Amino acid sequence: MKLLTPMFILFLVFTLAVPAAALEITAPEVPKSGAEQMPEKTESFGEGLLELLRNVLTRLRPELKEAARVSLSVTAAVMMISILRTFSGSVKTAAQLAGTVTLAAILLLNANAMIRLGADTVTELSEYGKLLLPIMTAAMAAQGGITASASLYAGTAAFDMVLGSLISNVLVPMVYLFLALAAANCAVGEDVLKKMRDLIKAAVSWCLKTILTIYTTYMSITGVVSGTTDAAKLKATKVTISSVVPVVGGILSDASEAVLVSAGLLKNAAGIYGILAILSVFLEPFFKIGIQYLVLKATSAICGIFGAKEMTALIEDFSTAMGLLLAMTGSVCLLLLISTVCFLKGVG
Repeated sequence: MKLLTPMFILFLVFTLAVPAAALEITAPEVPKSGAEQMPEKTESFGEGLLELLRNVLTRLRPELKEAARVSLSVTAAVMMISILRTFSGSVKTAAQLAGTVTLAAILLLNANAMIRLGADTVTELSEYGKLLLPIMTAAMAAQGGITASASLYAGTAAFDMVLGSLISNVLVPMVYLFLALAAANCAVGEDVLKKMRDLIKAAVSWCLKTILTIYTTYMSITGVVSGTTDAAKLKATKVTISSVVPVVGGILSDASEAVLVSAGLLKNAAGIYGILAILSVFLEPFFKIGIQYLVLKATSAICGIFGAKEMTALIEDFSTAMGLLLAMTGSVCLLLLISTVCFLKGVG
């Protein structure tokens, strides 16, 4: 009996130890929206990222043509309205109303497609995050970081849920309201409408900045967003993020150190695949919305030559709406990327 007891204990130890040693962490498959862009080589993060960028950039030609068409249509409409506005009396008033309706009709169709694209991208990223984060948590816990992985997962999951729900249910409808107020302000020129429009923009920006500030603060307190990296590389990355992502670029750039510091730790197959999957879902919609943002910025500058201040302001407002969409999608993507590389730091 005394001999059987140690043998039974050894049997249990080996039985439980073998599955644990054979544990393999596999990232969930990339969503359908990013499957075509997903690189074939996912062993190396650098090679995979370059292949992903090539795949995405080759798919943007139709978007460039559509943006150019919209820009030419808007410019032609503003030119015609500027000519009609030279007349006085009722003709000038009618021209103003007709110009607002024409511009809104041209811009709103394309803006609606971009808003829906942005909302769908946020949903896809959030859903994929719900699949990826538990796997990264298991990988980190298997390396002994049970407490750290639990706190990291709880915080990231909570912020991702709040941010995704806020964008889908509140901020996206507010973008539509922003555009409606912008069109109404262009038509009648009321200061009240202008103030309401600016208030909507400020509210959307404040919500995104507040959530991201709290999230990065939480990550700093937990001690996972820390490390050192090449100062020149870090500064260049921060400047790039701050410039590319409107509204919240400054906050996201402050958290970019976590991504850079963990770049050398991307040896975990699940982590590499997960990050590339996130980027495959994110990059094409981000670039498409970004093209609209930049083209509308350039179009408003060109139309400003004709002296139609109200029309130019309306075009600028549509550009601002695209900037808000970039901020929303960029916020969700960077939240998932930062959390993933922080998990990898724990695994590494």
